[in-house]
Amino acid sequence: MTHRTNRRARVLAGALGAGLLVPCVAAAAPAAAAAPQVSCTSSQAGLATKLQRDITAALSGRNGTIAVGLYDRATNTTCTLRGSTAFDSASVVKVTVLATLLWDAKKHNRYLTQREADLSTAMITRSDNAATSTLWRQLGMTKIKGFLAAAGMTQTKPGADGYWGLTQITVQDEQKLLKLVTAKNTVLSDNSRAYILKLMGKVISSQRWGTPAGAPSTVSVHVKNGWLPRATHGWRVHSIGTFKGAGRDYMISVLTHGNSDMTYGVNTIQRVAKAIHKDLVPVTSSASVQRYVPTDEPREALVPVPENG
Repeated sequence: MTHRTNRRARVLAGALGAGLLVPCVAAAAPAAAAAPQVSCTSSQAGLATKLQRDITAALSGRNGTIAVGLYDRATNTTCTLRGSTAFDSASVVKVTVLATLLWDAKKHNRYLTQREADLSTAMITRSDNAATSTLWRQLGMTKIKGFLAAAGMTQTKPGADGYWGLTQITVQDEQKLLKLVTAKNTVLSDNSRAYILKLMGKVISSQRWGTPAGAPSTVSVHVKNGWLPRATHGWRVHSIGTFKGAGRDYMISVLTHGNSDMTYGVNTIQRVAKAIHKDLVPVTSSASVQRYVPTDEPREALVPVPENG
């Protein structure tokens, strides 16, 4: 990575290679957040009220800061909570990195090289940090900021000194990105969108927690997650996903920090996801349609952070 080398970074890099978890979280438990105010609208009668009630109930009593975004094209339904609150991106930014790579390739009328395709696959399906750092360096700030401008992601601020995991993101911008990935537009080609969804649909099982929780088997699932512990705001735990089928075409972004540990953040996200999936795609017969339940221990490669992280 193109950043200043320091002892903390070297320790983290070694831990990443060994697959170890490096504790760097303050011991104090996070304070409970103020009562969330979820705002929902929908062209389907009663759906907005139901979603607002159920998402609020899912967040009741949960600690930390939680932001939620939902959009369903089929019913023109939106829900938002803390849409403009900024979070360290952790590995969620990897979808933006891939989108930037494809956007730039389109501008130059070329396909990805085999090397780029291999790095992209590792970055999304296994959340490989080394692959991400390689692509981040290759793209550079000019191209990354160029894509963000083209995508209208005005609230996203790339991490400095090569620390892509400290990119500042918001639910509003993550939803903009997912909308670009899931519908025809002038920023990403149809082939690019299909490629991103293909890789997000092949994320390894141990990283398919979060927004897919509770999704019925009648919808396709595409996900990218991220988590990162730091000395301030505890653990960042995020999940973005797109879902299509059963007459629905929707995307969910849930960003959190102030979690006491990773599992707590995962559980918060999955409470929200289950409420949303249940309301958008009711299942009348559990025998014929099952809901998605993550089966493996949630885990992901740790993201390198700077000395003062």
